[in-house]
Amino acid sequence: MTRKLFFRVFAAFFLISASTTCFAQNLVMASTTSTEQSGLFQHLLPEFKKSTGIDVKVVALGTGQSLDMGRRGDADILFVHDQVAEEKFVADGFGIKRLPVMYNDFVLIGPANDPAKVAGKEFINALRSLAKANASFISRGDKSGTHAAELRYWKNANLENKGTGYKECGCGMGPALNIASSTDSYVLADRGSWLSFKNRGSMKILVEGDSRLYNQYGVMAVNPAKHPHVKVDSAQKFIDWVVSPVGQSAIASYKIGGEQLFFPNAGK
Repeated sequence: MTRKLFFRVFAAFFLISASTTCFAQNLVMASTTSTEQSGLFQHLLPEFKKSTGIDVKVVALGTGQSLDMGRRGDADILFVHDQVAEEKFVADGFGIKRLPVMYNDFVLIGPANDPAKVAGKEFINALRSLAKANASFISRGDKSGTHAAELRYWKNANLENKGTGYKECGCGMGPALNIASSTDSYVLADRGSWLSFKNRGSMKILVEGDSRLYNQYGVMAVNPAKHPHVKVDSAQKFIDWVVSPVGQSAIASYKIGGEQLFFPNAGK
């Protein structure tokens, strides 16, 4: 082999190795629109990269779609908020272990004049008032964690008929809030998305503080036994970091207008 050819082969090998190393450091996370649109990841992920050197690409979907990504092996890690569905994901062998990370709560948003008169009511009674009044209500209808919680609440209220004003948008939290704001409708939202939402118009929080509205988030690595190509080592590094005191402190420090959006509770 000539010296010139040797250097060409060496350079090609170096580029391939560097590319492979870089690729190995990219982690694909399927998560919710609420965590992404609230700005939480723009706050967290630079801190994680500073600690580990690992880049994270977030694919923001509803929780149901995120879990589907994990089942297909199209994500390395899931950061979602539907505990029943998450535990089934693990039980079915698609996830290694689910860990709690943080919580916030859901709130019922509606027009300030509150035509259905739900303000201050216990949440299940508020839903009954919405159905009775045939009030305009925007459901995400996208199999997200928020949508799954909403459907549980209607079921708990024993309401198969949600009223003629009930509409599904099949969309994320931001678009659902925009539709509700532009049509003077009611909508269930996570508090983080509401605090970061700018196009409020006459909308305000009408029902909050009910214990049923607690909203827990969990994190899971996709199981390499199902999908050998997933980056389980990098995924575990993120999990270890986000449940560590450093990661939990980073979550607690994220605020909008001085108000904390998410509350860390790993290990509790």
